[in-house]
Amino acid sequence: MAEAIDAHFLDRIRVAGTGGRELADPDRVLRYFDAQLASRHLDFAARWLQSIGFGYYTIGSSGHEADAAVGAATAVTDPALLHYRSGAFYNARAQQYSASNPIRDVLAGLVAATHDPISGGRHKVFGHPDLGIVPQTSTIGSQVPRAVGLAFALGRAKALRHRTPWPENAIVVCSFGDASANHSTTVGALNSAAYCAHRSIPMPILFVCEDNKIGISTRSPRGWIAQSLGRFASMEYMRADGTDPVALMETVDAAVAAVRSGRRPVVLHLETVRLMGHAGSDAELAYRTSADIVGDYARDPLLASAAALIGAGVLTAADVEARYEAMRETVMTEAETTVESLKSGLSTRLASAKAVMAPLTERLPIAVAATEQSLRGAHGEERLTLAAMINRTLSDIMAERSDVLVFGEDVAVKGGVYGVTKGLRKKFGAAKVFDTVLDEQTVLGTALGAALAGFVPIPEIQYLAYLHNAEDQLRGEAASLKFFSDSHFTNGMVVRVAGLAYQRGFGGHFHNDNAVAVLRDIPGIVVAVPSSAAEAAGLLRTCVAMAVEEGRVCVFLEPIALYHRVDLHDGDGALRCVDDVSVEFGAVATYLGGGDLAIVTFGNGVVMSRRAASRLSERGIGVTIVDLRWIVPLPTEDLLQRLSRFDRVLIADETRHDAGVGEGVVTALIEGGYAGAIRRVASKNSFVPLGAAADLVLLAEDEIVSAAVEIVEFG
Repeated sequence: MAEAIDAHFLDRIRVAGTGGRELADPDRVLRYFDAQLASRHLDFAARWLQSIGFGYYTIGSSGHEADAAVGAATAVTDPALLHYRSGAFYNARAQQYSASNPIRDVLAGLVAATHDPISGGRHKVFGHPDLGIVPQTSTIGSQVPRAVGLAFALGRAKALRHRTPWPENAIVVCSFGDASANHSTTVGALNSAAYCAHRSIPMPILFVCEDNKIGISTRSPRGWIAQSLGRFASMEYMRADGTDPVALMETVDAAVAAVRSGRRPVVLHLETVRLMGHAGSDAELAYRTSADIVGDYARDPLLASAAALIGAGVLTAADVEARYEAMRETVMTEAETTVESLKSGLSTRLASAKAVMAPLTERLPIAVAATEQSLRGAHGEERLTLAAMINRTLSDIMAERSDVLVFGEDVAVKGGVYGVTKGLRKKFGAAKVFDTVLDEQTVLGTALGAALAGFVPIPEIQYLAYLHNAEDQLRGEAASLKFFSDSHFTNGMVVRVAGLAYQRGFGGHFHNDNAVAVLRDIPGIVVAVPSSAAEAAGLLRTCVAMAVEEGRVCVFLEPIALYHRVDLHDGDGALRCVDDVSVEFGAVATYLGGGDLAIVTFGNGVVMSRRAASRLSERGIGVTIVDLRWIVPLPTEDLLQRLSRFDRVLIADETRHDAGVGEGVVTALIEGGYAGAIRRVASKNSFVPLGAAADLVLLAEDEIVSAAVEIVEFG
């Protein structure tokens, strides 16, 4: 396939005619053509590298080289989140930064070499901090909510006089394919951008849909993409033909100018063609005819650029061929050097799990502790419920840091469904505490973009069950950014989630979700669960400190049933607490001090276990309760140390039996060499029904008591 495209270009150039229109800026078209040539020959090199066993990535940009016009028309100070067929954009953007070597950069990514300047050998991505390109992998529109969030944050930053890494007139560029335009992530993000534009909220973003009319093997229906992208009255829609470079540049210039001056979103529908299949392994003849494939060759954007240059008399056909072959030699010489460097050891690949995981495991405990202390307010001995403590802590944090944003569904005017954010909008203003559209992908996307703009976002997901609508924004975007950018880019945030079960008088599954498995295997994130107001303030401050100092993505999972609960036992008021705890990441908490049994638990389980301990003491069984507080990653080291003096451990897990937190605790104990007896009780593998039926499937206090008695008396 590559050979056919290569030969077709050369054959057509050799018979190209003159007599075209004059070019107003021939140097610009030459630079555009050079970026296209570099991208094309890098695609050829990718397949050559794979053929000799050194390359790992062959999804190419051939046929999409018209996107070089967008790369050239925007600046390195315009953040870009790109489609994976953006090789020409990357090369055109690199022309603006003399210290870059885009050919070497891309080749390093193709062979997974550690000198890849963006991922450090972790993945082939288009990204570079000095080019303003935020790395993306083979995304299916998952970057679009972040891009919208970043554009929103740029506008919000100006209103708040907040300094971002980009100038005030910066715009966001976000490109995606026509197949991705159908993905709910993209559709939701476009809707959110249009929603903001409709409300006259600044949204300086240029969407570029690179429409090659096919997604792997599935055709986009004729006219559908234009209809889909053009339906938003509040977003200007422009269309450009990738085979008409002069008109394309004029349209791109107009689109960029409209976004930059108007601070409003524009959709550029860029017609492209896909050459050489979806990837090197794609057998196109399985779903396309030979005539169809060959027919696309005529729409090669490199031919269009060459024809424009020859027709205007800027280059001859021989000049074009010489330029083409010179770029081939440049790219292949660099590719051969890349291979030889790996063979000789001058270049390396990641050689240990520690090296691979370094961006995920970096910790700055001293800086985190100092920042946590700086966020502490002075409140004396005032005793508060969990909800009130979180509210006050958020207020303290926002008073100390002007870069914190609190937002989500119903968090501003209403103050949250449970009043946890009540009064924050009035105190800190609508620019810092605001409601979003009812779309969790937009909530998290706003956080992702705001973090890139230097804010510390604290978004709220209204209920844990709603997180599943948007979980990929955490898994595929938030958690992976530091990994795929080798820590060049971070997006520290604290995602507050109201969740877990035991809510009385209201609920059913969507308001009493006890499933956290979806969070437990996301590398690099932190999940904290307070069990009372006593830990809540310190936990939240530490999460914010990790977001600030380490760029950490934290989830703060708040037990709904404990928000307004006052009593441990009737009338004792024991769950109203003072803020007197600084919580270190990875440290557990303990209650009581009995020596017969340790109960390891978290969240609602701590309250149930404390109540169970009172009943057990009446039977002469002394209990120590260990509150995990951190459920991702588990505080294994501290946990093992605390349990070393116990012969028996009971794990009380309010999440589901299968894939619940308790499974991880059991594994940690066994792998850590704990030699005592271990028993686990957990909720059933069920959704949570309405009313009293919920008690049939949720972990109960009686179960904890029974299991404790059994393990103590019978081992």
